[in-house]
Amino acid sequence: MPLTRVVGWTDKIKVAFGMTAPMPLLQFDIARTLSDAAKTSLAERVTEFYTTEMATTAGHVAVTIRERDPTEMHLGRAVDGPLLFLDAEIRRGRSIDRKRAFALATMEYAAEELDIPDENMKVVFTEHPGSAMMGVDRVGGEWNSDE
Repeated sequence: MPLTRVVGWTDKIKVAFGMTAPMPLLQFDIARTLSDAAKTSLAERVTEFYTTEMATTAGHVAVTIRERDPTEMHLGRAVDGPLLFLDAEIRRGRSIDRKRAFALATMEYAAEELDIPDENMKVVFTEHPGSAMMGVDRVGGEWNSDE
């Protein structure tokens, strides 16, 4: 049964399974149709990349995947093929090296498994204080490398 009580940021915290969760929130927009298996694989792999590269656990990683009509997405450098954008709402404190490693792992996966041309992908990070990340059962704290 989906969790229906929401703590703030209603539009930003909905996950693909109809629940709410604290961030990080990894929001994908893709200009193509994916099978259920491809969506599940994308969510699982990206969660794995995130926990590895960002030195955290998987229990609070939320992923959304929104399929878009190709006319709803534009990127100046794009070539023929579908577009994929990732808006990564994350807790502040990670180094540029950690963020870059996560972004590159995600884009490599999308290129290989979803046939997205390199020129057609973009990752944007938005960083928040830990206290801006909430679930029903918790308010996030600040990130530190000892997690």
